[in-house]
Amino acid sequence: MSKIKEVLQLKYCNQLSNRQIQTMTGVSRNSVANYLKTYEELRIDLDKILQLCDEELLTLFTPKKLNPSKEPTNLLNHPDWNDVRLELSKKGMTRALLWEELKSKQPNLYGYSQFNRYYAAYLKKLNPSMRQVHYSGDKLFIDYSGVTMPITNQVTGEISKAQIFVTVMAASGLTFAHATATQSTKDFIASHIQAFNFYEGVPNILVPDNLKAAVISHKKGVVRLNDSYKDMAAHYAVAVEPARPYKPQDKSKVELGVKGVQRWILMKLRHHTFFSVDELNQVIYLLLDGYNNKIIKRLGKSRTELFELLDKPHLHPLRTNQYIFKEFKRATVGIDYHVELEGSGYSVPYIHLGKKVDISYSSSSVMISLNGGVIAHHPKLTQAYHDSTNLEHMPPEHQYQYEKWNPKRILNWANSIGVQTTALMESIMQRRSHPTRGYKSCMAILSFSKTYGNEALEAVSNLALEANRYKVSSIESMLKTKTYLLHNQQDSANNTYMNQHENIRGSEYYSSLTDTTTKAIKL
Repeated sequence: MSKIKEVLQLKYCNQLSNRQIQTMTGVSRNSVANYLKTYEELRIDLDKILQLCDEELLTLFTPKKLNPSKEPTNLLNHPDWNDVRLELSKKGMTRALLWEELKSKQPNLYGYSQFNRYYAAYLKKLNPSMRQVHYSGDKLFIDYSGVTMPITNQVTGEISKAQIFVTVMAASGLTFAHATATQSTKDFIASHIQAFNFYEGVPNILVPDNLKAAVISHKKGVVRLNDSYKDMAAHYAVAVEPARPYKPQDKSKVELGVKGVQRWILMKLRHHTFFSVDELNQVIYLLLDGYNNKIIKRLGKSRTELFELLDKPHLHPLRTNQYIFKEFKRATVGIDYHVELEGSGYSVPYIHLGKKVDISYSSSSVMISLNGGVIAHHPKLTQAYHDSTNLEHMPPEHQYQYEKWNPKRILNWANSIGVQTTALMESIMQRRSHPTRGYKSCMAILSFSKTYGNEALEAVSNLALEANRYKVSSIESMLKTKTYLLHNQQDSANNTYMNQHENIRGSEYYSSLTDTTTKAIKL
């Protein structure tokens, strides 16, 4: 306390500056300023203050700090902090506006600064995810549980691991869980559709973890989404904002949701045996209702009640047509005006020969686009190595790029190599829905003559015809491994063996027999 007296003396008796007082007493300039401010507010004569004892000085110069955690709550007219938090979760609502509304209803309510301090003390009692500000119907957090569930195959007894997909609504915490066989993009999107149906609506933003099923890359703030996942989000008009890598606080809400699912659902099923994912999901849904209906003590409401109050009114309505999973591919239109997809060909208008096109396909249809415009649409073929050709896509008289390729030219090239090669080219074109679909394969096979020689290609063509092998990869494999040489050696060995057998008389016998017969006829 002697420091306070020393500061007052140096200031008012010696007329020193605050900086000089700091240097001489070691008291910081902020503390010096606070002591002087308090003295001026007290309006007590300096001589009287210098005569006070330490206890009296302590009472006068120590500020009474507001401690919301220790101050008796029954002496203050506090608002319901749960209601305050629920109101602040609404978009556009601010603390200042809410305080003004509460003040108008409760004139004795403390000031805005104290209101903020008490509210901050309330938030400290909540878990970290609850401290974040989440607006109603805004975000849906998404992740997979690290704990899986065993599925037993009834026939083989083999055990596979079902993956547990978990989502949590940001404001209410309403949790959804769904089991799938894998974490593939197809299963991942199927789980999203189930989640949207569960919530009976769609949020503004999806916040997935950086799974390959959702995010291709996320570096330096630049996000590249999986094409199928991006297409699903566009279908439901929802934005995607993946959590930042190595920033667990971005998805703390779903981390707690995953823990809740593991503890209150999966652990209850640890002694059960499931024979299918569907069977597991039926049980999960039953336990999920119990989990979401539990009363949260610190809030006095269940997740289901909070969802009905906060999130549900602000969700976007579901689209009437449910999303159908699609995959995407980029391909080049061949000289046969077809694009290859899973071994089958799909035609496009011949004017697009050689162009790069985008293919989106589901289990039932194939759509081909160029620069964002659809140029062809086909039903998805269920069998590989078949073609879907639209007659409208064919050029007049099948004239091709620069009118270079036609059956006559291909067969002329094959004739220059050998008879067997020509026969192979004819077989390939005859086996296709139209000869033009075989041009690409024929050209690829004929070009092997430049690498392996005409003789080798002729031998392989003979072997391919015998074995009914018409794929380009098969022809190339036989050329690389020189299978045709082994085949020729076996034929030669068989012929040698037969010629040396004791029951074989040979050509000389039949020649002499012919001469004897001729002489007998003349006689």
